[in-house]
Amino acid sequence: MSSAILELDVCCGRASSELGQKIAEELHKPLCNLEIKNFSDGEIWVKFGSNIRGTDLFIVQSTNPPAENLMELLIAIDAAKRASARRITAVIPYFGYARQDRKDQPRVSITAKLCANLITEAGADRVITMDLHAPQIQGFFDIPMDHIYSSIVFTKLLREINIENLVLSSTDVGGVKMARAYAHRLGAEFVIINKKRERANSSEVMNVIGNVDGKNVCVVDDLIDTGGSFVNAVTALKEKGAEKIYGACTHAVLSGNAHEKIENSFLEKLYVTDTIPLKQKNSKIEVVSVAKVIAEAISRTNQYKSISSLFDVDKDKI
Repeated sequence: MSSAILELDVCCGRASSELGQKIAEELHKPLCNLEIKNFSDGEIWVKFGSNIRGTDLFIVQSTNPPAENLMELLIAIDAAKRASARRITAVIPYFGYARQDRKDQPRVSITAKLCANLITEAGADRVITMDLHAPQIQGFFDIPMDHIYSSIVFTKLLREINIENLVLSSTDVGGVKMARAYAHRLGAEFVIINKKRERANSSEVMNVIGNVDGKNVCVVDDLIDTGGSFVNAVTALKEKGAEKIYGACTHAVLSGNAHEKIENSFLEKLYVTDTIPLKQKNSKIEVVSVAKVIAEAISRTNQYKSISSLFDVDKDKI
């Protein structure tokens, strides 16, 4: 492929319509006309309403359930390929089906790999995504992948809020690296929560490793689904003497009665991004947009510039 800079086009699927519009505004470009509808039986139909031949096309679509969101992305990629787009990048703010990333039980699927294969076979040349549930999923793709992080947005937000006596915490030992990274950037301490999971979508907090007595805590995580793990972590911290407890989560899946759990929890405020649209309003949830970060990643990809420099949050490039 030639290194000449191609004309940039951005479109979005229905799962990311609001975020897609914000990204287009950051890029100072109108969204490419992408017509999507369903037949009477639910079958998805996609058509590009304008010429995309020879363009550098970025399709913004999260693949959170229902599965139609993933199918819509695949059909849009296929349509773009058949319309002769020069390069197709799937911009997936939230990469769904990522939690099944290994065979932790006999006779189960590795859906993260399956989805990576589907996106590649559909015709994508590149993928941009944010805060994968497991970083090793990058290796599931046989095409280039750029993994960007919401921490650049949350770190800036937490600095502006300027919470005194701040301690960072993860919801379990798997999130220690994330909590430690936030703590390092903010010059704060961090604690660890040891959690025992009895079954999928159910958890029990066992122990808080570290001192939170009389301190304000921010719990960071990549996603909240049922809210059980997150709220249990908040409860455990409160029982250990934490004062005000905040949360910062990239992907607000929030299924079942998650909103009710958060509303009734000890949380002061939960900050989430707009990688997934909120299904309902919640007095304790505040949305911060990652459109600017994703738009910058798109612009730099189009211009063959480095994206890794976006991760240097101390320079406030975004």
